[in-house]
This record gives sequence, structure tokens and C-alpha cells, in this order.
Amino acid sequence: MKLLLSRLTQSLVRNWFLLGMVGVVLLASLLPEIGRSGGILHAERLSDIGIALVFFLHGVGISFENLKSGMLRWPLHLVVQTFTFVIFPLLFYPLRALIAALFGDSLPPELILGFLYLCVLPSTISSSVAMTGAARGNVPAAIFNATLSSLIGIGLTPLLVNLMAHSHAEHLPLLPTMLGIAKLLLLPLLLGQLMRPLIGSWLRRYETITNKVDKAVILLLVYTAFCDSVAGGLWTNQGVGMIATTLLGTGLLLAVVLLLSSFTAARLGFNRADQIAVVFCGSKKTLASGIPMAKLLFGAHPSLGLIVLPIMFYHQLQLFVCSILAERYARRTGP
Repeated sequence: MKLLLSRLTQSLVRNWFLLGMVGVVLLASLLPEIGRSGGILHAERLSDIGIALVFFLHGVGISFENLKSGMLRWPLHLVVQTFTFVIFPLLFYPLRALIAALFGDSLPPELILGFLYLCVLPSTISSSVAMTGAARGNVPAAIFNATLSSLIGIGLTPLLVNLMAHSHAEHLPLLPTMLGIAKLLLLPLLLGQLMRPLIGSWLRRYETITNKVDKAVILLLVYTAFCDSVAGGLWTNQGVGMIATTLLGTGLLLAVVLLLSSFTAARLGFNRADQIAVVFCGSKKTLASGIPMAKLLFGAHPSLGLIVLPIMFYHQLQLFVCSILAERYARRTGP
């Protein structure tokens, strides 16, 4: 019995973020008035502070030496960025056609917009690098690609949303949106990079704590987004089919991208380490940047929780599936 409880406790601790994600959605469903925009928590102000803190810490944590050592593999970088900002957005169109064929017009347009938004997001830094390292891939190249993707996404993600979302009537004020994203995400990142020589070694001593800060902020952002959506009728106007459709769509998208990236890297003759970097960097989408960007792109949209639902599902799926893939890659021998 003690052994069972010990294993259960370890599992809960290990998966605290997933449990937290479920918890904040439940809390928002039960008490939406507390965390909605203009609610008693004033969560929109807390969110901005949290976002700036997360990207400041990312800036402090990025090593220029690691970036420099990964810069020279330009064919690899070209493939990864092509998957992130070209292949993924193009895959949205057959995915939308498939969803329309299966469900017709029964799904809310905000969910379709959420799939589009998922497809144009940049890659994620932390899990791309972590998975590449665990699989014995090219870590410096993964660090460079993930960081480059995040920087490109600050300008390209709102541009792609603006170009592709015409059928969803989501025309964005592009320049103000890009300036807002740069101020909230890029400026703290640059400040963190400038402060790295002064506080970098000190923060590394508390790495286990700082690594949890971004996850805690994501939970706060998901909570506030769902509070607004629940207050706007998310659960009363939608059914279980919406959840099933989101899971099916994100799972299919992940499977296609993993197969395409693996096939492409092999056909181009990349070595094993570079193939691993392409697969894990080219298939990821960022939740850490995705939620803050969504709040800036779509503002106080009453269905913001529905728009970010695909990236929430995709994030959990990519962690689960890529963890299994990383373990399999690590077991393999040879070049």
C-alpha cells in the first residue's frame, strides 16, 4: 500500500502541470467571474506582468555561445523554419477541409480559427531542446532553431493570421499588434540577455524554481482565457463533440508533421543528430508564447478560450508523443 501511494505521489508531482491545466479549466468553469477581464483579481494585469517575467528569464537563460555553435548548420535551420512557418500553415487547409467534411457547419468558427492559430505559431524553446538532448540529437542546432523561431514568430505569426484568417473576419491592426507583441515579449527577452552576465550564474542556482515560473504563468493565462470564455457561454453553447474534434484534429496534425519531418530529414541526407533536431524542432508549437500572443492578437474576444483550445491539446500531445520518440531515438546505435 505504501509503495502504491509513493508511486501515485511521484506521478502526481511529475505531472503537476497537466493536472494544473485540468484544474484551472475546472476552476474557470465553476468560478468564471473571479478571473474574467475586469474581475476582482484583475487577472489581465497579472498576466502581463507574468508574461514579461517569463520572457525576461528566457533571455537570461539563452547562452550566446550555444547559439553561435549551432548557427553554421544552415540547411538544417532552413528545413526547420520551413516546417514551422510554411508546411504547418499549408497543412491548415486540408485539415479545415477534413473537419468541414466530417462535421459540416456544426463547429464554431472560433475553433477553426484556433486551428489556424496553432499552425502559424513558432516552435517552443524548452521542450524542443530538452527532447533533442534526450534523443542524443544536435542540441546547439536545436537551441539556435528554437530561439530563431520565437524571434521570427513575433513578426510572422500576426502577419500569417492576418493573411489567412480573412474567411473568419479576423483582420488585425497589424502594426499595433506587432509592436504590442514586441513590447511584451521581445523587450523583456532582450533585457534578460543584457542582464545575463550580471545575474545568469545566480539564477542557475535556482533553476528548478525558475523553470516552474513559465508553467505557472501559463496556468494563469489559461485560467483567465477560460474565465472570459465560460462567462461568454463556452460550455453552455458547445458540447463534447467540440473536445473530441479538437483532440482528433491536433492528433492528426502532429502525426502528419512528425512523419513529414522525419522523411524529409532522411531524404536530405542529414546525419542522425541533425535528423533528430529537425523532427523535434520542426514539429513543436509553443504554448508559452502562444497564449500571450493570443491575448494580444484577439484581445478580449469572448471565445478566446475556444481559440486557444487547439494549442492546449497540441502541447500535451507533443510532450507525450515526443517523449516516447526521444526514448526510442536514444536507444538506437550508429551514426
